[in-house]
Amino acid sequence: MRLCLDIGNTHIYGGLYDQGRFLFHFRYPSSELITSDQFGVFLLSLLLEHDIVKKQITAIAIASVVPQLDYSVRSACIKYFKLEPFVLKLGAKTGIKILYKNPQEVGADLIAGAIAAVQHYPNQNILVLDLGTATTCMAVSKNKEFYGGAIFPGLRVSMKSLQANTAKLSSVEIIQPKQFIGRSTVECIQTGIYYGHLGMMKALIENFTEELFSSEKPKIIGTGGFAQLYLEQKIFDVVLPDLVLEGLNLAAEQN
Repeated sequence: MRLCLDIGNTHIYGGLYDQGRFLFHFRYPSSELITSDQFGVFLLSLLLEHDIVKKQITAIAIASVVPQLDYSVRSACIKYFKLEPFVLKLGAKTGIKILYKNPQEVGADLIAGAIAAVQHYPNQNILVLDLGTATTCMAVSKNKEFYGGAIFPGLRVSMKSLQANTAKLSSVEIIQPKQFIGRSTVECIQTGIYYGHLGMMKALIENFTEELFSSEKPKIIGTGGFAQLYLEQKIFDVVLPDLVLEGLNLAAEQN
């Protein structure tokens, strides 16, 4: 069994992989610094709840965009599982050609998403939209070339920015509004955040397709915690919630 950990800005999203499938998933808050003992004990308790003993874990893989948590998480793996984790970073075998100006700047989560995307849809141009703390739109060619893309504030970050920088606007529930026009302050914030985000994603898809793929429609993959909110909008060809974990597991197998 391989434990896969995607360390993001809001949560550590993890999954236990065994014989071609994920047995279960979990989230652990990453907004505050944690110790190796806190995270190690959490993992052991989680495994116990699923009737799994730590000796069954034979490998651990990590993708991280939060450097200040890397030491604690790696130490927990070594201390509690006696395993040196595989860490996805530049230099690892991925099968993806990075065309960034500075490849070291590419987030491990973006690389993992690209690995899984080309595994699902080989020989196709792909756009991956990951709706998490930030929303990212990344382009991968049918030749497995990672072009780059766009990064902008996610839905929750946008809402918190309004709350923090205005005197009378408060936090609201992030939902799909029933109509475009809000008739209260809460509804106005909800429709602005939801449909504003939708408009940005549509514009990016349209312009990336024209600029990179000569208007040949790419496969549009949605992933991340908020992707499910846009299922009714038919903006994605497919939603793959575990795309990053799948890619991380594939990278660990290749290396």
